[in-house]
Amino acid sequence: MIGYTTIGAADIGRALEFYDAFLAELGGKRVMELSHGQLYGFAQGPLFGVTKPYDGQTQNCGNGNMIALRCSSKEKVDALHAKALSLGGKDEGAPGDRGGGFYGAYFRDLDGNKLCVFTMGG
Repeated sequence: MIGYTTIGAADIGRALEFYDAFLAELGGKRVMELSHGQLYGFAQGPLFGVTKPYDGQTQNCGNGNMIALRCSSKEKVDALHAKALSLGGKDEGAPGDRGGGFYGAYFRDLDGNKLCVFTMGG
């Protein structure tokens, strides 16, 4: 079971504005302030962290790294993908059926971190 995930941010203030607005749509809220970032919590699931790299080096995105956030419906996936883009995120795959009951959409945040919003079934 995953306890928490973190992503790096070059401009923590700008990143937190993005994630405050985006994660609120999933019921996420700030639960733990760190000296170099913020953890968000949800009613269920792991914590989600947005931080400056702890080692002080430049933030970068790994090739093949992605965080997927489960949604309650296809409509929520559509809405969150649109929200991410309206906040300055970049499209990496429009909402759609990916097979096997998986409906998802992909985007990159302001720092280039790749995320997916998805739902299963129905």
